[in-house]
Amino acid sequence: MAIYHLSIKIISRGKGKSAAAASAYRSGEKIKNEYDGVVHDFTRKGGIAHTEILLPQNTPQEFSDRGTLWNSVEKIGKSKNSQLAREIEISLPKELDREKQIELVREFVKENFVKVGMCADIAIHDKNDGNPHAHILLTMRPLNEDKTWRAKSKKEYILDKNGEKVKLKNGNYKTRKIDTVDWNEQEKAEQWRKAWADITNKYLEENSIQEKVDYRSYQRQGIEQIPTIHLGVSATQMEKKGIATDRGNINREIKHQNMILREISRRIKALLNWIRGIGKEEKAENENTKSTLPPKENLQSIFENLIRKNADNNNADLEKYIESYQLLKEKNITSLSELKENIVTLRDKNYKTTRAIKDTEKKINDRVQLIDQAEKYLKHKDTYKAYIKLKKNKQDTFYNEHTAEIILFESAKKYLKEHLGESKTLAISKWKLEVDTLKKEKNSLYNQILKIREEVKQAETVKTCIEQLLQENRGLTQVKRQELGI
Repeated sequence: MAIYHLSIKIISRGKGKSAAAASAYRSGEKIKNEYDGVVHDFTRKGGIAHTEILLPQNTPQEFSDRGTLWNSVEKIGKSKNSQLAREIEISLPKELDREKQIELVREFVKENFVKVGMCADIAIHDKNDGNPHAHILLTMRPLNEDKTWRAKSKKEYILDKNGEKVKLKNGNYKTRKIDTVDWNEQEKAEQWRKAWADITNKYLEENSIQEKVDYRSYQRQGIEQIPTIHLGVSATQMEKKGIATDRGNINREIKHQNMILREISRRIKALLNWIRGIGKEEKAENENTKSTLPPKENLQSIFENLIRKNADNNNADLEKYIESYQLLKEKNITSLSELKENIVTLRDKNYKTTRAIKDTEKKINDRVQLIDQAEKYLKHKDTYKAYIKLKKNKQDTFYNEHTAEIILFESAKKYLKEHLGESKTLAISKWKLEVDTLKKEKNSLYNQILKIREEVKQAETVKTCIEQLLQENRGLTQVKRQELGI
């Protein structure tokens, strides 16, 4: 099944990253970062299926070499917190072969990035674990006509109502920063996300694949279901080998729950459509007969009569009549309009409970992520400490031997910094207790969904009985049908 994933992040020197290192890792090459002298050698990295560089027209030809390209970027970004590159990570449809995947990425990159002046460094990764994806590193500065890097922004003087420059107390003039390109505008991210969905769907359709992807969240699509969690490389590989994982089990449970949520929504919609259909049919017949009809009989009274009528002859439908009557009496439903109101209430209750489950599942996932990252942080902390204590000439060798541990530690450290807020405590035991409590809340909410499902089933039984009565009385006059309250 084709899935949609597109994430955007910035490679920033202020966060300890470098464009040269990012390119070397993603392409599986050896690149020396001339800014700090560090050599990044990832020539032994596996799972790299394809790499290429795409350049706009006014670009120095030597930028076709990624080492030259990114060292030029490193050189022009002089500050300690320079934003060096933008990375777009996208999932590739497994339904397409490698050649089509490459064509798909190439077209997406050319149309959305290269065409407007960005240099693009593409790397497609595939470890045959069911997760083919592409990393796209993009330059953040435009190029001048003379093929030199242009500034990302420029200063513009702020003028007063007379068109004069506004002087500050320190003697300088008041200015504002104007971006030289619109690549950092928030709307761009939305455009790129949509563009990736559109071009992916185009390729799927051209290759006779019925699957479609949607860049919008479930909420924006109007789909009330619980998002599955990201498996990760390790869990994906284990699941592929038939080994059940905790994350895999969570996703299987979520998928089962989503199936039930979709089923309930579909059945409620069918019930409401049925009642609307009867209303239209009745209106049409009233217009045709032009007659004044007597008041409708109470629905409960109709079923009471049916139960008495069929009590002695052992009618097979007696049980359904009794069940329907009990529901109508319990909910104090006396007409089809009240039955409709009851079903609408069920629909709203189903929606609210589903939203509550989604919110609870998100809290669980957030806590599980914190626990996971905290455990990785603690597991690889000593390795990272040993790495930073080494002299620079020895760090490279150590890094190449412990790449995975160092990357996992840095990733965990960054995640914890972003999500712990003011608290610096790794309260793993407390978080695990919170997860247990949230899981109980979710189970309670899910039980409410099952009760809603049962109530929908009861409403369907009432529908079946009324439809059966309609079928038996098709030959009755309009007045007689009106006496049945339909």
